[in-house]
Amino acid sequence: MPMSAPEIPTLILEPTDRAPSLARAFLAEQFRNWGAESDYVGRLVVCELVTNAYLHGAGKIIVRVFPDAREGLAVIEVWDQGPGLPAVQPESADLTSGRGLLLMSEMVRAWGTRPITEGGKIVWAACALW
Repeated sequence: MPMSAPEIPTLILEPTDRAPSLARAFLAEQFRNWGAESDYVGRLVVCELVTNAYLHGAGKIIVRVFPDAREGLAVIEVWDQGPGLPAVQPESADLTSGRGLLLMSEMVRAWGTRPITEGGKIVWAACALW
């Protein structure tokens, strides 16, 4: 009997203003289950990515979180059906928003995007678990 791959914790969200807080709670529970020392960066990352999906994406928002035990990292993926790709905005003291990806990019090991065959994209980030 072949071994099945472990199921990846997944959360499906409606694109509403409640999505970021639901995603933070979901991530906190996963990090707690894995015995992570802190979930601060993970909560910041998932909040930023889900907020961007809610504000700039389209359709339901799918959040997946899984450990990369080889590196001691957690990988956070946020999917949406919108065509636009996120971009880090230049720093500006005059702007009142748009700094989230810049902040996030400084706190994670790596991040990026990849298209989904059916349309839309996955934005992912890898942050330390311990």
